[in-house]
Amino acid sequence: MKRTRSSLGGMLKYTLLVTVSVACVLPLLWQFRSSLMPMNDIFRIPMIIFPKSLEIKNYLDVFTLVPFGRYYLNTLLVVVVNIIGAFFSNTIIAYAFARLEFKGKKLMYALCLGTMMLPASVQLIPFFLEWNWFGGINTFLPLTVPAFFGNAFFIFMLVQFFKTLPRDYDEAAFIDGASHPQIVFKVIVPLAKPALVCVAVFQFMNTWNDFMGPLLFLNDSKLYTLAIGLRSFISTLYTPWPVLMAAATLTVVPLIALFFMAQKSFIAGLTMGGLKG
Repeated sequence: MKRTRSSLGGMLKYTLLVTVSVACVLPLLWQFRSSLMPMNDIFRIPMIIFPKSLEIKNYLDVFTLVPFGRYYLNTLLVVVVNIIGAFFSNTIIAYAFARLEFKGKKLMYALCLGTMMLPASVQLIPFFLEWNWFGGINTFLPLTVPAFFGNAFFIFMLVQFFKTLPRDYDEAAFIDGASHPQIVFKVIVPLAKPALVCVAVFQFMNTWNDFMGPLLFLNDSKLYTLAIGLRSFISTLYTPWPVLMAAATLTVVPLIALFFMAQKSFIAGLTMGGLKG
């Protein structure tokens, strides 16, 4: 009876996991399938599951209807700058909260974490007015500069990771004459690679998929990122759905590739501490 219950429980568990996985992957498969079809076949009833002929031309039209290549380069530029900013700022701030003692530390840390409770919609108007006063509208500055001032979630995650590292390393480095910056980048960073990979992956995803930021601050179409550039295919009179699906597929490909490349380090950064047991 126990074996039967165990096997039934395992079957139900895997059935549920397979069902949820299919539900998550199905929209992506429908998108890819539609990107290889002519317009008339996409919404035909009964539905055509597999394309009768591969319309590779849809992927070529992505770069001719709109400057999609420029959108890609703009997005890559913003993503790279944001990852660099997130790496340096969050690492330094988290090191200060996790390893140093100074007056007002607990209050500052509490205020930092408290910012996560503020809805993003509440911050939009003050954020826009601030950058309008600085003259940053229609530039990449509002999309990149904030990354150099830390992120509460990343700081919290790195603080918890840094606390698992023995302080003996810091003391040994101090005895050897190392300064705090040297300890951060020569001692802490090499030990915290899994956590920093998590920061990079989250920052990549947040920046790559960001729609509200570019919509709010960018007016010139030459500065558009992919998230807002996809909107260029949509028109009130005509929307080339096969080309739009092809553009969406090209937008998703880097995210899928990043997941498979950084999967092990990403999971390790979320589950393990600074040292293996």
